[in-house]
Amino acid sequence: MLTQLTVTNFAIVKFLELELSGGMTSITGETGAGKSIAIDALGLCLGDRADAHMVRPGAKKAEIIARFSLQHIPAARRWLQDNELENENDCILRRTVTHEGRSRGYINGIPVPLSQLKNLGQLLVHIHGQHAHQTLLRPDVQMQLLDGYAGHKALLRKVKDNYQGWQFLNKELRHLQQQQAENDARKQLLEYQVQELDEFALQPNEFSEIEQEHKKLANSGTLMEQCQAGLDILYENDEVNALSLLQMSANRVESQADNDPALSEITSILQEAIIQVEEASSQLRNYCESLEMDPEQFNYLDNRLSQAMQLARKHQVSPEELCKKHQELAKELDGISNSEERAAQLERELANVRANYLEEAKKLSQSRQRYAEELSQKISESMHQLSMPAGQFLIDVLADENAEITSMGIDTVNYSVTTNPGQPLQSIGKVASGGELSRISLALQVITSQKASTPTMIFDEVDVGISGATASVVGKLLRKLGETTQVFCVTHLPQVAGHGHQQMFVSKETDGTSTQTSMHALKPEQRLEELARLLGGDAITEKTLANAQELLIQ
Repeated sequence: MLTQLTVTNFAIVKFLELELSGGMTSITGETGAGKSIAIDALGLCLGDRADAHMVRPGAKKAEIIARFSLQHIPAARRWLQDNELENENDCILRRTVTHEGRSRGYINGIPVPLSQLKNLGQLLVHIHGQHAHQTLLRPDVQMQLLDGYAGHKALLRKVKDNYQGWQFLNKELRHLQQQQAENDARKQLLEYQVQELDEFALQPNEFSEIEQEHKKLANSGTLMEQCQAGLDILYENDEVNALSLLQMSANRVESQADNDPALSEITSILQEAIIQVEEASSQLRNYCESLEMDPEQFNYLDNRLSQAMQLARKHQVSPEELCKKHQELAKELDGISNSEERAAQLERELANVRANYLEEAKKLSQSRQRYAEELSQKISESMHQLSMPAGQFLIDVLADENAEITSMGIDTVNYSVTTNPGQPLQSIGKVASGGELSRISLALQVITSQKASTPTMIFDEVDVGISGATASVVGKLLRKLGETTQVFCVTHLPQVAGHGHQQMFVSKETDGTSTQTSMHALKPEQRLEELARLLGGDAITEKTLANAQELLIQ
């Protein structure tokens, strides 16, 4: 719960420090004193939008600090732990706003973005403004109130998870479908190109190999002529050849080796040369014998080279890169084919997810219908207490399995009401007057808040348009709520204020040049005087004091 609030240089507040307790706290004060200013300051701490006009004139910055006890708020403790902002059982929120309009937020002394203040604030405080009854006409608010009362968070989470899964798959499917027209045209071209390259079937490095073999066959005559001539010179010429000359030279040098041992090494070199010439002659003879004139093979290679270069020009690559280009086009075609298979798979997955979604949504719908009956009965009873004895309230939950799915399920929620005998139930916005709508809204807020996990509730002049015995009933409702929840109620009605477990008074002072608002807790005797003032104005009489005493609930 909220245990302390410190406000510095905010609007017309120079400095305000409040120690706060549980139960119901009534907040009263003179008209125009700024009874809601502390709530506005707290709202800033909880992530409301900041504005330079919030800073007290003449001050450099405004600062608001709110301290909360988290002893009975496990959800807030978990949130702080998950975000590495924990601080044992207390939590301190701080917000500053400069006179230029720049603001900063802190949680337990650590700077945080505004979104984190808002996320944590939703777990700590719920503020019901004086215009809350106007939002009651909105279908989304009607749904939120019912779900808040039902407390079926697990069902809502399952429906939302299935919806998000469906949305993710549907987005991917739409993306594939948008590409389908382009893919169809591209696929036809790719199928033709890949088929053509498949039929040609050029293998890696094949172009270089056939190019080399083509060159060999193109010059086979010259190769045969020159290689045979080389063989004659080396070995086969009967008159003179390199081998016989080497042998003659080696024999002559060897014959003189006895006269000079240095010739032995030269003889060895010549013998090696003879061996090399013999080996070269043998290999050259084998080459000449294997060399064939093959016109058919030459024509085949010539055609294949021409096709390869023609296809390379067609795909704007070099012949050596044609095989790689073939692989790339085949991969792209395979990708398009896979996208078609993926689209079919996505449609199957979407059908399964939708089926799971509908299963969970039906469970949620059943829960809503059950709690709608319960809540309708309680609101009807509260209407009777709030001076609408013939009042009847009904929450219709209409499920449509064929409707477009949403994160909130398949239901449409509609609040219907009748306030006069013989009047049929109609949509709440058509038949309820402003005062009736305000009372119904208040009953809804109080009843649904009893099941809410938020530990602190603030009601900011929600009793506008209520008076007399009805106001006393409102006070009883808020006091009952205060038995389990910390409640702050800004009110101008003594019948409501008297039900508070404690009461705070807001006053405004001016010295002619500046204005300042202050707020302090009232002692029992001061509460009596304040209730008397609310009853009879500034002139407090014995009669108004006696009436006030009757209103003050101890």
